[in-house]
Amino acid sequence: MESGNVREGLWPVQKRTNKVQYFLEHHNGFFYILTNAPLKDTETAVEGYYLARCRAEKSLMDKWQVVALPGPDCTFQDMDIFHEHLVLFLQKDGLPLFCSIDLPVQIDFQEPKELGDFAPWFFPIPSNLCSILPGPNNDFMSSTFRLVVSSPVIPDLTVDYDMRKKTFTIVDQEEVTGLCSSIYTVGQSNVSSIQQNLQLIEDSQSWSDLSKLLSCERVQVVSHDGVSIPLVILYSREAHIHGESPGILYGYGAYGEDLDKSWCSDRLSLLARGWVLAFADVRGGGDPSWHIAGTKINKINSIQDFAACGMHLIKEGFVHESRLCAMGSSAGSLLVGAVVNMLPNLFSAAVLKVPFLDICNTMLDPTLPLTILDYEEFGDPNIPVEFDAIRSYSPYDNLSPGKCYPSILVTASFNDTRVGVWEAAKWVSKVRDVTCPSCSKSVVLKTNMQSGHFGEGGRFMRCEETAFEYAFLMKALGMDDMSAK
Repeated sequence: MESGNVREGLWPVQKRTNKVQYFLEHHNGFFYILTNAPLKDTETAVEGYYLARCRAEKSLMDKWQVVALPGPDCTFQDMDIFHEHLVLFLQKDGLPLFCSIDLPVQIDFQEPKELGDFAPWFFPIPSNLCSILPGPNNDFMSSTFRLVVSSPVIPDLTVDYDMRKKTFTIVDQEEVTGLCSSIYTVGQSNVSSIQQNLQLIEDSQSWSDLSKLLSCERVQVVSHDGVSIPLVILYSREAHIHGESPGILYGYGAYGEDLDKSWCSDRLSLLARGWVLAFADVRGGGDPSWHIAGTKINKINSIQDFAACGMHLIKEGFVHESRLCAMGSSAGSLLVGAVVNMLPNLFSAAVLKVPFLDICNTMLDPTLPLTILDYEEFGDPNIPVEFDAIRSYSPYDNLSPGKCYPSILVTASFNDTRVGVWEAAKWVSKVRDVTCPSCSKSVVLKTNMQSGHFGEGGRFMRCEETAFEYAFLMKALGMDDMSAK
């Protein structure tokens, strides 16, 4: 609908189709559309998104022209549009990228082009496994695009990219206190070689990182069915002891979201003590194909992937075999709980935060707020084959009678509208009833009577919660505060 002709009403873009999405941006008489709708003369939806456009006229809304396909090993995630530039959010080999294309786009071809045919400018970014989030960028006439760049070894960095001049300016970077200047080093911009035109500019600046203090590497772990699972491993170069260090494996892997690997200063206290922190990007998170590979009857893949990553950390000597811990929140706790049932000896301790543990019973109750929405993620228990899949890994329904379980801290929130507080209480009670009596004493339930699913909020409350979790893990492993082993 044109703003100057409100009486004409709303225009439909396309008829609604299951699992097909459209994201529209208007630019000078055209709608640019990011969509996964089936291409012409195909019966199934394209894997991932592509860029199309149509004229912003009611009679021409269904006449789309495909502008660009992402190309091999690359996916389109989102877009933003300006007077002279189109910004695309991409993933290449599982890592984020941003690029700009000059507008208007001249289309005089019959077949859709790949992104590289439009001479995109890929924003220079550090190469250390970055997490990238766009800033507000509300000025349509601006040629500057703001990003917040972060990674496990790069404190949050605010960068303005001038898309007209193809230069960038570092606006701000989070200061890390308590580290000596020789550790907090300044390194020259290290730019990915994914595209030939991605190079350091003449007036390049530098950004600070902790790469001389901390090692951050991305490895591929082979899961049960031969699929390679990305695992990011972070540790102190000085404090880590091969084959002896304790470690935490973090998991989420649900709802198509990537596990957060941005900068977090809370981790420094563990890293200084020699801990290894690992982040498993199991199936169920990430891009559409990776997401589908870990949903419904395929959810067991996520659990097996998480177990494979834990065994890799021990096998390769990153973590001592009796000092591996796990941490998961919400659906991530389902991963941890399921692996604990399968392999009770893999983890020596775990933290389950607002955990989704009684999935079988929860998914059978359509009156709960998220149950029907979660059918797309975990399956519909009214379908026998999907019920059997849910039942096969449900942490509550698969506890191993008489087996020794690791020390586990379970935290719940009384006002949680996403995961009922009773899930944590039921699971802890059953663990104490059916598992090894001596081991079950180390399974602790901590309930916050005021907060919701995302905690109580506030800087100091978050610090208290994190300190409590770290203290629990250290005590579970028999470590005193001064021990680095």
